[in-house]
Amino acid sequence: MAINFSITSAVTPNGRTVFNAQRINSTEAKFNIGSKTRYEGNVGLFNTSVTAGIIYKPEDYTTEYGFWAYFIYPTALAESSGSFKCLNTYDRAQFTFSFMQYAAHVPNGDFVNFFKKLLQLPNASEYFPKLVLSNNRIFYKSSNGTLSPLENDSSSQALMDYLNPTLNDIENQELICAARFVHWATNDASHRKTQVATAIDMYKENMKSYHKRYRLDNVPANVCQMICDIRHQGRAKSDRIALALNTNGNYDKAFSNLCTIGDTNYQTRINTVRSTIKKLTDLGKFSMKYDAGSGEFVKIQ
Repeated sequence: MAINFSITSAVTPNGRTVFNAQRINSTEAKFNIGSKTRYEGNVGLFNTSVTAGIIYKPEDYTTEYGFWAYFIYPTALAESSGSFKCLNTYDRAQFTFSFMQYAAHVPNGDFVNFFKKLLQLPNASEYFPKLVLSNNRIFYKSSNGTLSPLENDSSSQALMDYLNPTLNDIENQELICAARFVHWATNDASHRKTQVATAIDMYKENMKSYHKRYRLDNVPANVCQMICDIRHQGRAKSDRIALALNTNGNYDKAFSNLCTIGDTNYQTRINTVRSTIKKLTDLGKFSMKYDAGSGEFVKIQ
């Protein structure tokens, strides 16, 4: 049976409009969907709240993913403070969700791949009863059974519009879809595990690709992580990264160089990533280097 929500709004003392949802025919308490915001002429929601128990902790996933659980952690903290229900619907992506902020505007991108995995979970039809996965593509299923594609190799615009019809205002469809994602992430460990699996699969594939571009065999994990974070956020192009790495094997210098990329606009994020790497290093969790042959990280001897 489909899970439905009633939506309410309230204005906080500081004038911000906050939207809440409550599951219909349930004794569950109301929960926060997000707050209204304006960004470069757009109107949408954001939810950056951090709730105990709904936060990414690498030690919860090391049994399955080993070092990779720690490797993604600096980016997770920079993106969302580790919140599994981080949401924004106000920028050009139209819908961004998860502790790594997967964005819906990229065809075959992280959000699309993430959502495909979600739609394979047993309770997917309870949250999105009108969406189906067919031949590894997301379709909208009408009441008469007609399937309409929402994404393909060249565009995810129809999926973006389904989740958030416009950037001109906050629509009911946008609120309902946002409520579904927040509730699902909050109440289902499989949803959260899917977020993590998507992130680790993505970073594993990224490292293989970045090795081809930057020759990362035997490069320490701290350097690799900063490269991944730069590329994940998109704060520099490949040539700038390659220049930072051109240190004749001096990886301390390379790491310092990478930490200056984007520092004019993104110093807070860089500080978060760098300090998290240091904490993990001090704990003995980051003394690793990339082995390009296996596509894995191995201990530095």
